[in-house]
Amino acid sequence: MTDTVPTFTQVILETGPDGRARWVEHAIELSGGKPAARLSALMPSGGCQLRESPVGFRSDFHCTETPQWVFILQGAMEIFLQDGSSRVFHPGEHFYSADKLPAGATFDAKLHGHWSRQVGERPLQTLFVRG
Repeated sequence: MTDTVPTFTQVILETGPDGRARWVEHAIELSGGKPAARLSALMPSGGCQLRESPVGFRSDFHCTETPQWVFILQGAMEIFLQDGSSRVFHPGEHFYSADKLPAGATFDAKLHGHWSRQVGERPLQTLFVRG
């Protein structure tokens, strides 16, 4: 019998080769710790920040300036991509926002980035942890 290393699925919002934001998933191995509490390798971070967005919040299209983990603490957050697709994140869910403007590009709101909005009756509370 082989022991398999458990993994954590990191949901990543990144910039694809065409310059458009897209979702990808990456498995992070949980090879440390003990069988009752598996841990990943320690990851560097550049600080954390809490944010509350009121009911009705909606951003414009934008790119991520500094890659960061986004953890939903309260409410729900919907992320819209240029292709018209969207994805909703609820409390306890996360994504890693890394859809930076391609090097040398000038921001084009019809090509680059994503926009987000608060969903539901509760204000959106998020925790940002810079990568």
